[in-house]
Amino acid sequence: MFGRLTWESLPFVKAWLDPTVSEIIAAGAGGIVVLGAIATFGLITLFGKWRYIWTEWMTSLDHKKIGIMYMILAVIMLSRALIEAVLMRVQQAVAINNPGLLSPDHFGQLFTTHGTIMIFFVGMPLLTGLINFAMPLQIGARDVAFPYMNSISLWMTVGGGILLMASLVFGEFSTGGWSGYPPYTELAFNGGVGPDYWIWAVTLSSLGAMMTGINFAVTVYKLRSPGMRWMRLPLFTWTAFCTAILMIFAVPPLTIATLLLAADRYLGMHFFTNALGGNMMNFVNLFWLFGHPEVYILILPAFGIFSEVVSTFSAKVLYGYTSLVIATMAIALLSFTVWLHHFFTMGQSAPVNAVFGIATMAIGIPTGVKIYNWIWTMFRGEVRFTTPMLFSLAFMVTFVIGGMSGIILATPPVDFMVHNTLFLVAHFHNMLIPGMLYGMIAGYYYWFPKAFGFRLSETWGRIAFVCWVVGFYLAFTPLYVLGLAGAPRRTQEFFDPSFRPWLIIALLGALLIAAGLAALFIQLWVSIKQRDTTRVPVGDPWDARGLEWSIPAPPPDYNFAVLPQVGRRDAFYWRKQNNGAYKPADHYRDIEVPKNSMCGVLVGLAAAACFFGLVWHIWWLAFCGSALTIGTIITRSFMRDVVRTIPAAEVEALDRRWLETAAAALPVPRQLELTPENEGLARCQPK
Repeated sequence: MFGRLTWESLPFVKAWLDPTVSEIIAAGAGGIVVLGAIATFGLITLFGKWRYIWTEWMTSLDHKKIGIMYMILAVIMLSRALIEAVLMRVQQAVAINNPGLLSPDHFGQLFTTHGTIMIFFVGMPLLTGLINFAMPLQIGARDVAFPYMNSISLWMTVGGGILLMASLVFGEFSTGGWSGYPPYTELAFNGGVGPDYWIWAVTLSSLGAMMTGINFAVTVYKLRSPGMRWMRLPLFTWTAFCTAILMIFAVPPLTIATLLLAADRYLGMHFFTNALGGNMMNFVNLFWLFGHPEVYILILPAFGIFSEVVSTFSAKVLYGYTSLVIATMAIALLSFTVWLHHFFTMGQSAPVNAVFGIATMAIGIPTGVKIYNWIWTMFRGEVRFTTPMLFSLAFMVTFVIGGMSGIILATPPVDFMVHNTLFLVAHFHNMLIPGMLYGMIAGYYYWFPKAFGFRLSETWGRIAFVCWVVGFYLAFTPLYVLGLAGAPRRTQEFFDPSFRPWLIIALLGALLIAAGLAALFIQLWVSIKQRDTTRVPVGDPWDARGLEWSIPAPPPDYNFAVLPQVGRRDAFYWRKQNNGAYKPADHYRDIEVPKNSMCGVLVGLAAAACFFGLVWHIWWLAFCGSALTIGTIITRSFMRDVVRTIPAAEVEALDRRWLETAAAALPVPRQLELTPENEGLARCQPK
């Protein structure tokens, strides 16, 4: 009845039968998941919040709430991934001619889950959440183009996250790395459930990402407010649009690769085997045809956030808007031309390697354009060193360093020397942590007042900033040295004592980064406690430029009482300068918004149940999960009562009440924007 699932599959039983340190750590991780789930369900039940969570959040089709739920998922998964990173650093610091704390298999699972989570369940949900929240507001839309598909995308991603968490309690995860290369993940070499967990978790995430890309692209293309021409779009919306295009074309190769690998494992096919016509390099090509555009899927939205933050906190028009748009599109296009540099050492000819090396170097040019434009935007501006601005500045410095190491790796002969060493790990993190995580933290701080109606604690934001930046340099700079000294990556034990000091420094850096994440949690807790002194109901606490700041904080379900008319770039900022903001509409109309739907929740969770059944060969569960998934989609297609109407009178009453609040609020200069005097009406001062 339970397929391959037995008592010995539980980490608690394994630890009881073989009480090594490694097994006890694994059992402890599984226990945290179980106790965390019990505590969460218990607290929700104790406070009687199930109805609220179900009706206001889980079944909501509001793009803003879906975006926030993406962010919550990402933060939960980030917490796990950081703990795993610290464990790996502890292991490597103590395992010098010593087995250390973790067995080789356990260490392999950690670096696989860490990479898989950070890419698919931290980076992707973070950027999807921020785009979901901010992009429709920036273009003056009421929602995304396909709200129901948006919900399915979210819950498919949640389903993939559930599979990853389930692997801590039932069985084990893959040891084949986040890229899942055969033959490490083929049945003959890894017959356990780990690769199956990886396949189905990544497949669920990739299906959600494909639908998200379609949704975002159609939203930007079709739902822009009147007058919002292409060259009037905010830079964040431009990066969101290019990211959506990358999702549409780059994610399908990954889905195909995982499904073909599943066919090898489940159906005895030979797509990626050594014999009977298989070719492992087909998997490598498919994966990196996704994998390198994925790097820019993660980084482009952060570029858009930095553009918004630098312009706002420099009190200047963004320098070189047109060149920034062209650079964004060039990066999106070039990202499809460089995937082969990920396997320079795997047998291509020298001319092929040279072509891809030159293409890899060329992609640094549009990135450099962006850096220069941000610097010129700050030049002679009224720069305020708020938390998001500090993260933006740290990004510029750190990303340039990482970019230079990328140019080094783009040279095939050099890449041959440092391939598969910790130098590559240092470069990869040097790009993604400042490029993605710093951007997402800056965006989280920047748009938080718009989402919840109060500002975050600046003090704890700065503490988090110091921990993240100092921790980053300590954690990854030593890896450049170790990589050049020949230290291989994915290594559970080293045999050169000279590596120990560098590994200890890297461990201290990882601990500081973990402290930075803890500081963000404390910041949120303190901010919630102090929210009565930091409320910004008027909705424009930073004297910003985009349309998202022209409505209340938090925004109503329908976003805009009347869809805005856009006559220029930065239309809201122009209205503020010319006393045209915060005016009532001539007339109000009824507004239709999508009704809540449980279908997205059912589809995502049923798909997760189906794939869990496939992992353990519980065929009845796989059949029931797939039947429920397909049945829900078919049933939803027959539903016609899928919108609710908000009467014009209610819209007008809410809008006029907010306008009265705006009229009563005192404008504050930028020097006071972090004080209780700021009610969301920052002073307009042309620059």
